[in-house]
Amino acid sequence: MSAPGHREIVAGRGRKIRWTMGLLRPYRTRIIFMVVAVLVSTGAALAPPYLAGRAIDAGIQTGDISALNLSVALFALAVIVNAVTSWLQTWLVGWVGIRVLQDLREQVFKHIQRMSIGFFNRNRPGALISRMTNDIEALNQLISDGIVTLFANLLTLVGVVAIMLLLDWRLALITFTVLPLLLVTSLVFRKYSAGAFKETRERIALVTAHLQETLSGVRVVRAFGQEERHISRMTELNEANRQANMATVYLNASYFPATELLTAVGTAAILTFGGWQAIEGNIMIGVVISFVGYLQLFFDPIQQLAQLYATYQQGMAALDKIFTLLDTEVEIVDSPEAIDPPQLQGRIGFEHLSFTYEDPQVEAESGEEIVPAPVDPRWAVRDIDFEIAPGETVALVGSTGAGKSTLAKLITRFHDPQQGRVLIDGRPLADYRQRPLRRQMGIVPQEGFLFSGSIAENVAFGRPDATIEEIAAAADAVGATPFIERLSDGLETEVGERGVQLSSGQRQLVAFARVILAEPRILILDEATSAVDTRTEKVIEKALDEVLEGRTAVVIAHRLSTIRRADRIIVLDHGRIVESGNHDELIAANGRYAGLYASWTT
Repeated sequence: MSAPGHREIVAGRGRKIRWTMGLLRPYRTRIIFMVVAVLVSTGAALAPPYLAGRAIDAGIQTGDISALNLSVALFALAVIVNAVTSWLQTWLVGWVGIRVLQDLREQVFKHIQRMSIGFFNRNRPGALISRMTNDIEALNQLISDGIVTLFANLLTLVGVVAIMLLLDWRLALITFTVLPLLLVTSLVFRKYSAGAFKETRERIALVTAHLQETLSGVRVVRAFGQEERHISRMTELNEANRQANMATVYLNASYFPATELLTAVGTAAILTFGGWQAIEGNIMIGVVISFVGYLQLFFDPIQQLAQLYATYQQGMAALDKIFTLLDTEVEIVDSPEAIDPPQLQGRIGFEHLSFTYEDPQVEAESGEEIVPAPVDPRWAVRDIDFEIAPGETVALVGSTGAGKSTLAKLITRFHDPQQGRVLIDGRPLADYRQRPLRRQMGIVPQEGFLFSGSIAENVAFGRPDATIEEIAAAADAVGATPFIERLSDGLETEVGERGVQLSSGQRQLVAFARVILAEPRILILDEATSAVDTRTEKVIEKALDEVLEGRTAVVIAHRLSTIRRADRIIVLDHGRIVESGNHDELIAANGRYAGLYASWTT
């Protein structure tokens, strides 16, 4: 495919700028006051050099005390007005910037929350965190400081040029002779800074991603003694980040002293030519003094606009990444015709279901056309066709990678199948809205994830309105009460991030209590008892006998006690169903299940 042309690039940039302006629209009243403050502040800042020149020419040289006093009074008034309006401008810019930052973070976070599970499988959490922190902060600098800086400095530049021409057009033209050099310097800076600032955004994202991954897996790192390996990797990433940032330092260190040099050259030219003209009586001394003052006001906006371009590059690089995230479409969405499910009976059907985590269609180029090229993907499950009756407990067994957990994810619609469909109570999953549907499903994964907060808050995660008595009853039903009572604060004990204050078995008990309190119509247990000891497992199974009464359950387990209690056992191998029946029937068949059973018991 051909690279995007200039028109497409400009159109994309225009869309991003319009979107950025849209973030400011809710605060247009304050922005209007901010614009007024900028106008007044800029006008007040332009007055002092002229008033200083008038004080010399009309007051000091003529000996007119009243003219001198008037010029000084107006000078002081301009300074005070400039100070007050600058304060107001800074406060309004800060207020709007903070609100926009808040809105943008919420918008990005809401979008991430809507994304499908597959999105999180493809994107590292650290990179997403970088979008929410580093990139949004860079964009905020562009929105809050950049727009005001652009407006104020352009206004100042126009005002200074107009005043210079009115004071003395010859001195003004001498000042403007340095502009071509300044323009060339700015164009070179712009050319090299774009890629440099984009590189800094990518490098800090990699550092953040590695940091997040290392902190999340710190126990594994310690267990295998791989601290030095992770430190070495962080050193590499940090060095690459340093080099990327040093490239911007070199650019800034080269550009800004160059503009300072041009400012000095302009000042020397003004003093030389203006001095000669003043000596010969062709120009008043105060005009030369005013020009020297305005010369600094002339170059300062140009320098700040160049610095703004650096901020613009950083902001646009960040905006590219934020847009990439926001432009990522949600893979699984509710159709307009989807309904809230009534109370589920719990019938689950699979109709010729096939699913792969890969893309089964690969785009290939054919001349100017893009045509789908069919490939044979590695199917996680293939041609699955069976039904689970309401209230039935079905165990899915098979070796690792057989497709057991994939079926569980498809039931909860974490993924949509490429072929076939899943039905709940005779209707395809797509006919139901996702959130109301999942409220009637309970999932206990192999590792119970707990959020920061108390045990009670984690148990009530699915039912935030549950009473403390209901929470305690759910904990008691799974046998969690004895260990909770041994804790200093009982149900109010803080579990720490990811539940680090509890053992893996205790975390799993809390996860069971959480799903029991939610009273699901369909219960999915994905190796849910693998982290608890045999005694605790028996307590949980006894509680499950009551919980599963009248509910449909899909159990993925290797423990024989759990499997043998199932009404039916589905044996999977390489994503296909190879056997189905109860324990005794499958043992008698002496097939795949009998072989697995023999390996488990030896």
